[in-house]
Order: sequence, then structure tokens, then C-alpha cells
Amino acid sequence: MDFIDDHAAVLALFVLAGMFVLFLTEKFPPEVVAIGGTSVMLLTGLLPTGDLLGSFSNSAPVTIAAMFVVSAALVRTGALSYVSYVIERGAERAPILILPAVLVMTMVASAFMNNTPVVIVLIPVVIGLTRKLGHAPSRYLMPLSFAAIMGGTVTLIGTSSNLLVDGVARAAGLEPFGIFEISGLGLAMAAVGSLYLMIAGPRLLPDRHSIMEFLNSDPDARFLTDASVPADSEFIGQRVADITFFERRDMRLVDVLRGRDSLRDNLDDVELEQGDRLVFDSPANEILSLRRDGHLDMGSERFSDVREREAIIVEALVPAGSRLLRGPLKFFRLRRRFSVYIVAVHRHGERLVDHIGAVTLSPGDTILIEGSPQDVKHMAEYFGLVELAEPEERAYRREKAWLAIAILAGIVGLAALGIMPIAGLAIIGVGLVLVTGCVDAEEAFEAVDWRILALIVSMIAVGAGLERAGSVELIVDATSPFLMALPPIAILAAVYILTSVLTEAVTNNAVAVVVTPVAIALAVSLGLDPRPFVVAVMAAASASFATPIGYQTNTLVYAAGGYKFSDFLKIGVPMNVLMGLVTVIVTPLIWPLDAAAAQG
Repeated sequence: MDFIDDHAAVLALFVLAGMFVLFLTEKFPPEVVAIGGTSVMLLTGLLPTGDLLGSFSNSAPVTIAAMFVVSAALVRTGALSYVSYVIERGAERAPILILPAVLVMTMVASAFMNNTPVVIVLIPVVIGLTRKLGHAPSRYLMPLSFAAIMGGTVTLIGTSSNLLVDGVARAAGLEPFGIFEISGLGLAMAAVGSLYLMIAGPRLLPDRHSIMEFLNSDPDARFLTDASVPADSEFIGQRVADITFFERRDMRLVDVLRGRDSLRDNLDDVELEQGDRLVFDSPANEILSLRRDGHLDMGSERFSDVREREAIIVEALVPAGSRLLRGPLKFFRLRRRFSVYIVAVHRHGERLVDHIGAVTLSPGDTILIEGSPQDVKHMAEYFGLVELAEPEERAYRREKAWLAIAILAGIVGLAALGIMPIAGLAIIGVGLVLVTGCVDAEEAFEAVDWRILALIVSMIAVGAGLERAGSVELIVDATSPFLMALPPIAILAAVYILTSVLTEAVTNNAVAVVVTPVAIALAVSLGLDPRPFVVAVMAAASASFATPIGYQTNTLVYAAGGYKFSDFLKIGVPMNVLMGLVTVIVTPLIWPLDAAAAQG
């Protein structure tokens, strides 16, 4: 243990570096990496058990969980549908106003509630509206996501990372942030970002009218589907290599599954038998052609009862928090429970190699569902999927919408007046939305993204381990001599750039927890006020525009808009630069960098 004690700071940084590598490779979910890093620190003694338990006393996770539930109340009562109503009415009266309407209304909504449900509700609204007007959805879905991100920077409760940075800063001894304290900077970012999107968007955003159009025109966008060999199939007894049916230009036979065995090692020599499952990798149009040909049974079972009824194929997006993410697709018995089946799965740039039943979906995946309109709708509602063809038409508790809005207004207003800390107000808000029936208990628990909470609590513990091991002090001692010669505004820019770059590569909440204490300690060591540096971390951790994986709402519109990765780079990198410039220019005007000036 002497070795660990003597080199604790360096060892803790090695643990952190290993975590960041795993975050980048995405071999494991972020929350698993965070929990694993916490476990390593516990095992090595870098993180005492007492410090781990102290992580649970941080108010940020509780506040974030509570705001998830309050946001769910706004969705379930239909309060959020007023936003879509305003967008639709404005666009129908003056189609040229559709982009400003999407930007403004999305930012207003996301300033006071979780960004993800805002985007989930508005994606089908925007798609339906643009199709009605003859516009391409891809012109508006990326701005929709960006608007939600910008709106989240306007208030403390706008994003989970804002609340998390505030919690870490308070744990370090700083005064709590007021709910509207960051509004000046957030509004400046929103104004500049909106202007950029309205000017550059029409020139830079792609013109794709539907996902199906994108799938059929992009050779890299492919689906995985499986089919079984029926008893009357002409393929029985034939070698795979001799069957010309499998030689279609864009279709590739990936595997033949017989019972629990995969026969892919000698695929060409396999003689097909009744019940064999054939796994194909192909574009969407070839999958539909397979169904029409009738040589094979699509899916793992026969679906004659579905064929006898009116059947549709619906594109659906799988958001974070969907029940469909909880295990392999075969686990859900979709055919038996809902009379539907999944025709295909599409994951950006990833070629799936197992049959559909064994696939475990990820947030942002696109699936094709076949069944009757009623069955597809029932299944989509149960699993919380986003149907991309039309806006959701759930049975809202509209008579309680005013209650949900009043409860949120009470939380915001009382927090602004300093009557009670926001954590306490948010918990009271949860109690009120439950008691008044705005949401029921099951909906409340489903609304909470437990993965994000696990990530946040674990990263708070990792941050505590870094502090205890002296890693933060080591970083500050190593960098401050080089930074002392720089003007304070350049140091502020460096903190923003570091946070922004890491956020694009790694989950923003993990970055916020790690960088915030370093920024505070660095500012103090240089005789500067730490508060503006915390604000820079807060802004940079939220402003993730350059990749579809840097922020959850970007992942959602990535599939829905038929975007390519390069589309985000083309639009998002200039957006990141603009947001950085606004932050570095505006922050010192509101929070002086010099500690003496700030105290004065």
C-alpha cells in the first residue's frame, strides 16, 4: 500500500485515462465504465468508502432525477404539445417562418425541462409539417436538436450538466448558482446560434426528404433482416452457392442458423433444410422485395395472420429510456404480444452480424416494424418509440396541463426568489405531479434515465477520488507555470476548448465532473475568480454540436433526418467555434475574471 500512497495522484490519473479510452472506444456503456472506474479506485484505496458514500449527498443527482419526472408531467398532460401547436400554426400561415418557429419554441421549452423529451415530441411534428409543405425534414431536424441544446444553456435547470457542474462547484465551496444567473450568457449563445442557423442552415444543410430515400441512395446505410426456410421451399436440399436468388446486387447472405448453430464458416457449401434461418445484410428496398417474392418467411416465425390483415411498415426511432433497450429483441416476444415483428435494424455505419432476435438495440437505432396500424401503434406506445411518419396522438391528460405548468412555474419562481434550494423544490414538484395525477408512479419511474444517474453518481465519486489522491493539485501545479504568462481571457478560452473537445469525444457529464474541480483549482492558484471558469465549463459541456454522438438529441435526429456524420461536422464545427467565442467574450462582462474585482 505504500507504493499506492506514494504515487496516488499519478495512479488516479491512469485510472481516469483508462476510463476515457473506454469512453472513446464505446466497448461498454458510459455508466458501466464510470462504475468500473469507481470500483478500481475503491479496490486500490484511492477512493475511501466514506468519500464514495459522500457522493450520494450531492444534490445534483436528486435534482436531475426530480426534473426528469416534472418534464414527464409536461409531456403526459399535453402541455408540451402547445409548443408543437404554435410551430404548426406559424408555419401554416407563413411557411418561411418554420425555421424561426422551430428554433424559438424549442429553446423556450428546453430552457425549463429536459431536452430529450422536447426533441422526441417535436421530431414527428417537424417531419409531418415539412412533408405537408414539401420541404425536406433534414433542413430542420438538426436545427431542432441544436435549439434544444442552446435552450438548455439559458437556465440552471436547462440541462443535467448545468445542475451537475453547480453541484460540483458547491462541493468545492463556491456559492450556489441562481436559476437565472447564467441566462445572460445563455441568451447571447442562443441569439448568435440561431442567427447562424438561419443564415448558414439553408446553404449547408442537406436536402433529404425521408429516411427511406436516404437508405435507398446510400450504399453504406444497410439493414439486417432474417428469413426462415418453409417446408414447401424450393431451396431445401440446395447448396447456398447454387441458389441464384441470393445473388442480388445489393443483398448479401451473412449467415445460416440451424438450431443454435451458426454455419457461416462454410456458407457456400451449406445445403438448406426446413427451418433454417437465413440472415441477410441489405438495403431497405431489397428487404421489401424479399417479402414480395414469397420464397422465404420473413422473421423467425410465420406471420400469415399479419398478412391477412391490412399491414403497414413503419419507421421508428429508439430513444434513450425505451423499454426496448433492456435486452435482445427475442426477449420481448413481439410477435406473440403485439402481432408485429421487426423487419430490419439499422445502426449508423455498423454491420450487424447476428440474427435480429439476438440484437440488443442502442439509443438512436432505426427499426422497421410491420403489422396492422393499430398493433404497430400499440407496440410503439408501450416501448416509447418515436414514429417518424406522423406526430404522436396519445391520450393526454389535458385537463391537468395547467397544473403541470403551474408546478414547474412554482419551482422556477421560488428558486429564483431564493425561498428554498432547487433540489428541495424539485422534490416537492415530484410529489405534486404524482398527487395531482399529472403522471402516475409507473410513468414517473420510467421517466428517470437511471443510466445517466448511475453515470453521474459514479463520476462524482471518481472526482472525489481524484481530489483525495491529489491528482487535481498535480495537474494545477504542472500547468499553472505555463499559464501564468497568459492573459486571463486566454486561460478562460483554454478551459472552454478543453471542455468542448472532451465533450465531443466523451459523455458531457463525465467531462463536467472531471474538469470543474481542475478549473476551480487552476483559477485560485492564478489569483483569478473561479466562478467565470465554472461558467465556461458549464457552457462548453452543454454546447456539443460537431458530432451526432456528443449529445443525446443529436443522436436522435441523426437517424430521423437521414444525416451523415460529415453533415454534423460541416454545420457543427463552426457552431462550436461561435459558441466558444460568445462564451469567452460575454463571460468576463458578467463575471469579472480578476478575483479582487469580483469581490469588490
